[in-house]
Amino acid sequence: MPLYHNTQTKPIININAVYEKQQLIIKLKKRFSSYGYDEINTNSFERYDLYAQLNGTVNKQEMIKTIDNNGQVLVLRPDVTIPITKEIAAVNTHLKDDLRFFYVADIFRQNNEQAEDGKSTQAGVEYFGNASSEADAEIIALAIHSFNDLNINNFKIELGHAGFFQALADELKLDEFNTNELKKLIQAKNVTGISPFLENLNVANDLKIIAEEIPFLYGESKDVINRAKTLPLSDIMISKLDNLTEIMNHLIAYNIEKHVVIDLGLINYMDYYSDMIFQGFTENVSRPVLMGGRYDQLADHFLARIPASGFAFNTEMLLQSTPKNSLKQHHCVDSIIYYQPSEQSKSFKLANDLRNNKLRILMYPITQADDIHEPTKSIISLTDSKQIITIADYEQSFKDYTEIINLLTETEERI
Repeated sequence: MPLYHNTQTKPIININAVYEKQQLIIKLKKRFSSYGYDEINTNSFERYDLYAQLNGTVNKQEMIKTIDNNGQVLVLRPDVTIPITKEIAAVNTHLKDDLRFFYVADIFRQNNEQAEDGKSTQAGVEYFGNASSEADAEIIALAIHSFNDLNINNFKIELGHAGFFQALADELKLDEFNTNELKKLIQAKNVTGISPFLENLNVANDLKIIAEEIPFLYGESKDVINRAKTLPLSDIMISKLDNLTEIMNHLIAYNIEKHVVIDLGLINYMDYYSDMIFQGFTENVSRPVLMGGRYDQLADHFLARIPASGFAFNTEMLLQSTPKNSLKQHHCVDSIIYYQPSEQSKSFKLANDLRNNKLRILMYPITQADDIHEPTKSIISLTDSKQIITIADYEQSFKDYTEIINLLTETEERI
């Protein structure tokens, strides 16, 4: 319970928002590290060619471009997965050991979903070298445990498979334009639009039946997969369903399956996803706060064969979903020391001792006591005759800094 030495307030920048985002990121980093992930950074600027050569990834119109001193076109980082994969592939054509990395980075895209300046902060993980369904389940479990750490209880993971739609698209033999149109119809669950669209293309009836049913293949995993297998699926489509079943079995072993539903109509705009894909929703944010999946073929573009999977949280949207009381407000100082001039040396030593013990300390001459309006947990007064600490209107004398630390710790535990 913060102690306000003066009830008067002063206009300040919204440090609460800054503090809450910092605390959210700290919690995410701690959870990512608990799964064995190491933090890495990527460049803020990347060569435009890195993204331009990869069709179906970042929309070129959304990238924020600039020119360097040599006339090279650069972009502010619009994606993290691509440059990380490029760096891994530059030194490994294959991996003998798994590599686990996490990052917190600003990305820049000029679209309706980003902030006015095109910037948002992503916190994500990348798992290289493991193509197993166990690795897929671990990625999803990490995302769910991250939600739990933030006390977000009402969330849902929608799990799909990029290969399921791709197998259907291969059977349909549509050109790029019509494939993208069908994607849009399925993604929007436009049931009434799919049938006439396919009729105009004269596709086989079996394939038409599958495409029309995809928007309805959403819900509890066993039910969805059983319903899907009643359709005239190809062997490849069935293998994709079997892969989802394996992942769900691992999630059951984690005892987190209640958070996951299957959505075979889930289509990510990033075409580098090759297998399982997923997104996370919370009750008070209309868009996904989390997106991820497996992208085993992305490294092929950089002449390497490296299976990989990962995800990224949008931290701004995640913050909207996080209960404020889960990001405990500790940004008020631990103590303000007021001192008489004769006690200045003693006060400075006391302040340094407390700061070395990770406490936040402010110092002022006692003549300024009535002018200070900072929220604080305690007030320390050093005069010629006494040294007093006040915590929650209770005054007590103290001998040294260790006694102050004990008093503040006891008070924090009671609160």
